[in-house]
Order: sequence, then C-alpha cells, then structure tokens
Amino acid sequence: MALLAWSHDCIVGVKAMDDQHGILMDTMNELRHMLMRGSPRKAIDEQFDLLIEFTRSHFHSEEQLLEQHGFPGLAEHRAAHQHLLEQIRAFIDHAEHADGIKVQPLLQFLRIWYLEHTEGLDQKYGSWLNEHGVF
Repeated sequence: MALLAWSHDCIVGVKAMDDQHGILMDTMNELRHMLMRGSPRKAIDEQFDLLIEFTRSHFHSEEQLLEQHGFPGLAEHRAAHQHLLEQIRAFIDHAEHADGIKVQPLLQFLRIWYLEHTEGLDQKYGSWLNEHGVF
C-alpha cells in the first residue's frame, strides 16, 4: 500500500474534521511504516489500539457536530460509523490474533476504509454544514 497522501478529495470543508482526518491518515501511515519495517509485535498492537481509539474519538466528535447543527443524515451517518468500527475492530482483532500479520490485506483494507470515509461518507455533511455557517 502506498502512503496515504492528503488531497483535495479528502477535504470536507470543516477545519476540525479535516484536522482529525489528517491525524487519522498520519496514524495509518505510521502503522504502515511499522508493518513494512517489521517493528515488534507489541509496538504494532499499540499502534492498532491507537488507531481504534482515535477513530472512536473522531466519530464521536463528528456525530456531536452533526447533532448540534441538526444534520438530517445523522442517523445514517452514525450507523455507518458503527459499521465501520465493527469492520476495523474485526479486521484488527484477526490480525492481532493471527500467527503472522498479513500485511498487504490489512493495509489495503485500511486504505479503502479511510478513502471511503473521507472522500465518500463525510462529503455528504461538509457542504451541508458549510451552508449552515460551519467551516
């Protein structure tokens, strides 16, 4: 997997969320580096935990922002977050408990997940919040 790189397609137009997306990207890129370098398993597991915790925190922040401003698609957005967290947790649990981490499938999954989240799901609220004065 190539490093994730910030692009115009990732920008939702809400600074706090764009900043958090950047942190998510950096966290995944660091995990990629660790996996590719063959870092110790304990360090990789800690990076997985960091990724899960920050993702939860980010989703919570996003949902609070959408709730505060009455975003009409909040229920669907929240359900998508829950589904994404379940997918991430299941994939990482499998990787953590396997004898060897299958690096390429894991990195490909994380890349697709991140791009679908920032370039797909979150684009729906960005322009809506901007129209309601949230930048």
